[in-house]
Amino acid sequence: MDPKDQDTTPAAPGIPTENVTLDTPLHRGKQTVTEVSVRKPLSGALRGVALVDLLNMDTQSLHKVLPRITEPALTEAELRQMDPADLVQLGSKVSRFLLGKRADGESDA
Repeated sequence: MDPKDQDTTPAAPGIPTENVTLDTPLHRGKQTVTEVSVRKPLSGALRGVALVDLLNMDTQSLHKVLPRITEPALTEAELRQMDPADLVQLGSKVSRFLLGKRADGESDA
């Protein structure tokens, strides 16, 4: 992955995050990743992808954006080897963030 494509900015306080427990843990050497935190992407993390592709959970778009908004930061190689059920879980979190509060049935009133 090109280093310029990785957003190393820590999540600012108040930016929503959601945790995903992986059905199939990822192995990084001696470390096992069983849970991934996904933070709401800011517009800079969405560069180079069409929002409609993310909403449709397009695999290539997810592979581009997820390394920028996950903790631990997932690599494109890890995402390509990921259990499809786990990729769908991560993609659904991204889609929900993009739809906003009103789409979740919340209101300002």
